[in-house]
Amino acid sequence: MNGWIASHYEVFRALHLIAVIAWMAGLMYLPRLFVYHSLAPLGGELDQQLIIMERRLHRGIMIPTMIVVWILGLSLLIGRGGLDLLAHPWMQIKLAMVIIITAVDHLYLRWRKAFERGERPLNHVAFRFLNELPFVLMIVAVFMVVLEPFS
Repeated sequence: MNGWIASHYEVFRALHLIAVIAWMAGLMYLPRLFVYHSLAPLGGELDQQLIIMERRLHRGIMIPTMIVVWILGLSLLIGRGGLDLLAHPWMQIKLAMVIIITAVDHLYLRWRKAFERGERPLNHVAFRFLNELPFVLMIVAVFMVVLEPFS
């Protein structure tokens, strides 16, 4: 299987990048919705509309693309040399960033469900700050893969 993945490496990489872009778009848009949601009156029309929008964004785009990112990312790892690649510090940092981004996605899930229960987990200022976190983590991950420092 390693040979087959390696022979289709560029296709896997392109699909992986497309999935990363879609996932990151959701990771940056969902907390923006949380900003507006934290300011919306409980039980009002805007509150209900944001619940629907957040659920559809997370379930329909973010979760599927996160799964695709992980599957294709692991396939790329296998196609490029497997576990031997994990010995490189740049790959360890890149994987750490992806794990943290995945944890952020799960945190967003908890907050989304809190909004559905009528709770306001954080205020709009905190959500504005957290809006940038996945983007910063992604920047580090991309630089690790493209530059492969510490090799």
